Amino acid sequence: MEKLTVGLEWFMNPDHIPLMVGIKKGWFEEENIDISMVEPEEHFDAIDEIKKGTMDIAITEPLHLVEDRANDEPVVGFARFLHTNGGVMYVKDKGIRRPMDLIGKRIQYPGAPGLGGLAIVKTMVEADGGVCALEDFQPVNNSFYHTDALKNDKADAATLIFRNFEMTEAKHEGLDVDFFALKDWGVPDFCQLIFITSPQILQAREAVIQAFLKVISKAIDFIYEHPEEAKAIYVDYTKTDREDELAVAMMEATWPCFTYDFSMTAEYYDELQQWLKSVGKIEKTVDSHEYWTNAFVFSRK
Repeated sequence: MEKLTVGLEWFMNPDHIPLMVGIKKGWFEEENIDISMVEPEEHFDAIDEIKKGTMDIAITEPLHLVEDRANDEPVVGFARFLHTNGGVMYVKDKGIRRPMDLIGKRIQYPGAPGLGGLAIVKTMVEADGGVCALEDFQPVNNSFYHTDALKNDKADAATLIFRNFEMTEAKHEGLDVDFFALKDWGVPDFCQLIFITSPQILQAREAVIQAFLKVISKAIDFIYEHPEEAKAIYVDYTKTDREDELAVAMMEATWPCFTYDFSMTAEYYDELQQWLKSVGKIEKTVDSHEYWTNAFVFSRK
């Protein structure tokens, strides 16, 4: 049995249902794969765990893949499996109707007062025809608790949000919120989840990774065709309360986000890294073929 450790990008949640379905239906076992999922101690430390050998594969967002590779980390992405909508969530009663209205507002994002969240809102304002500097926003760091920051009036808007999670959570909490999507306001759409590993593991464990993706694809088909059974698998695997309305709402909001198309284009990554360089998040760009491959997606093995 081949052991394969998958590092999650965050705590275990509905984004990871394909893995749970593959485990519970016995499909990984049929492929001679022993899967284990690990929640990283920190949201962004997956690449460190891969280098240490405690993880074989990790889930992350395209944004972090590009940043890691621009910093000369030995990492390569080989498949995406989820694509949601997201960007900047805001409270309507704060006088925000368009991105330009974010100027002067308190912006919640993990890593504040770092550049990440500010670069997003600045780009959006400029795409809306506004003129601003990074100093025109008030950074707020409430970790990844975006909804809490808005609910408790610690911030007026929160960036780096996923629609299927934070928007669902905020509305469940009774907040009157909306969001500006990245793709609509000048920011490359990085609200996607991908699998990454090291070039060495990718080469050495090619057959295992191919089999892994075969199961993920089969599990996504199952989720669409048998949503109630998939929901039951998630509830059982995570010991979620079946009467938890928020958990159920998040599950249902996540179903449509799983994608059949595991590929990503060089043009997408070129746009993303050019934006990251333009806002000062990375100092150099790298040929995207060095850190993303569709070879496993289109393989006929």
